[in-house]
Amino acid sequence: MHIVLVGVNHKSAPIELRERLAFRPEQIPTALNTLQRDIGLNEAAILSTCNRVEIYGAMADSNGTMERLYQFLSEHSGIDREELARRLYSYTEPQSIHHLFAVASGLDSMVIGEAEVLAQVKQAYAWARECQAAGKVLNALFQRALNAAKAVRSETAVGRGSTSIGAASVELAGKIFKRLSEAVVLLIGAGKNGEVTLKRLTERGVRDVRIMNRSPERAAHLASDYGATPLALEQLPAQLREVDIIISSTSAPAYLLRLADIAPMMRARHQQPLCLVDLGVPRNIEPVIGTLENVYLFDIDSLQGLVEQSNEQRQEAVGHSQRILDRKVELFLSWWREDRSYAVADRHRNSG
Repeated sequence: MHIVLVGVNHKSAPIELRERLAFRPEQIPTALNTLQRDIGLNEAAILSTCNRVEIYGAMADSNGTMERLYQFLSEHSGIDREELARRLYSYTEPQSIHHLFAVASGLDSMVIGEAEVLAQVKQAYAWARECQAAGKVLNALFQRALNAAKAVRSETAVGRGSTSIGAASVELAGKIFKRLSEAVVLLIGAGKNGEVTLKRLTERGVRDVRIMNRSPERAAHLASDYGATPLALEQLPAQLREVDIIISSTSAPAYLLRLADIAPMMRARHQQPLCLVDLGVPRNIEPVIGTLENVYLFDIDSLQGLVEQSNEQRQEAVGHSQRILDRKVELFLSWWREDRSYAVADRHRNSG
């Protein structure tokens, strides 16, 4: 049995490609079934976030499985296989194990030490279990990855300070609106990214924050926790005239804001500056909107400069974290080798 990984992340592929590869939650069960039934994985899990799309699998032998994985991702995304192959990375053990441990610990994130990715890894594992796609191998792998992440966070300073895309987006908006506390901010999406962003806005003293979400109950609950105003998604067109900053982080499959929405509204606003931060993958805001006068549009890849400054401050903690991961990976490999040796011995006894 081998542990394999095929995927892309923010370092290997731009958002234009990542958004086409992304899996929506409702697509996961069918995809996991296909990976087991048609592709050749005995066990499978899919991790799809704003910064990465990765397939983890356990398989008895290759038999062209890796090639089928490439083709599966090509067909899912509509990206030419050869073009996609230049962006994909693929690992087997021990590299595949170390990679997942690093991802769960926030060491492979755009913002080093971010906490959101741990919840995303937990969700990917939960989906694999719910779909009966995780067995003995992936159960052990993901459980130990989560344990490694916990050790990194408790034993190092890698997660201290501003460590999220949401927090970075607020810092970016603050560079455009020097008096950020007086800005009117609209959050679209009340998931983990939205919550972290709202917390950061509150810390920066922003008093007028409005929240929209596909689930009105979730928006109302989050708004009540932070003194914000919940709104229905249907109110979005009217809000365009009033807000200064829109930060969107939903998994909507189509644009929530298009050029046809913003262009006439900018005239109605008398060209008052509008800052749009799109944290969605697929993107929530049509990119051409950024060409409008007095509109400042940033997607998740645009935050790279701010993020690199933050990451430089964590390099010492990263070194400590890597040593912890090396130890955790070796412990997993010891279990892995021992388990496989027992399995071989059992087969020999049974054949005798």
